[in-house]
Amino acid sequence: MTPQNANKQAKVEAAVRTILEAFGEDPDREGLQETPARVYRMFEELLATTTAPHFTDYKLFHSPLNQGQLVTVADIPFYSLCEHHMLPFFGSVTVAYLPQHEEIIGLSKIPRLVNYASHQLNVQERLTNMIGQEMEKIVDPAGVAVITKARHMCMEMRGVKTHESQTTATYFSGQFQTDPDLRRDFLLQHYGH
Repeated sequence: MTPQNANKQAKVEAAVRTILEAFGEDPDREGLQETPARVYRMFEELLATTTAPHFTDYKLFHSPLNQGQLVTVADIPFYSLCEHHMLPFFGSVTVAYLPQHEEIIGLSKIPRLVNYASHQLNVQERLTNMIGQEMEKIVDPAGVAVITKARHMCMEMRGVKTHESQTTATYFSGQFQTDPDLRRDFLLQHYGH
């Protein structure tokens, strides 16, 4: 472990101990002794994108046959943390794009992009936009559509306690933005609305 990571881990563990003590818990009791280290490892995983500022885990392929044909990867599961309460929100993402320039992205790389975008403190709207904007940078398609559907624990566990409600956010660019028939057909095909 680098000295920088050891310092980061010590800070997180001390903060968790402080929180436990503030709520009347004994961080040294059985069951909580390893909690600060576990919380550090959890945040290290769930916030991994903050240490990887650029998404590079993709490959492009030459494919003149796909030009202008819709490519969709639907119902990609994701988990992220709300930046307002640091509670989870989770759901699914559907990503579609219209290839141009005879290039397509490897299909398995789209779920990797979703994972990359979700492993940081987030709001659903920014997560949705980030996925769409990254697809534009990587593939330069004729259009991108992204839909995220999510349950937010900050709404279900606290506050208004709206159990199992879903929030939807969308991102449309290029032909998905300018062609209402294409956008409507895409929405009907994937969500029936």
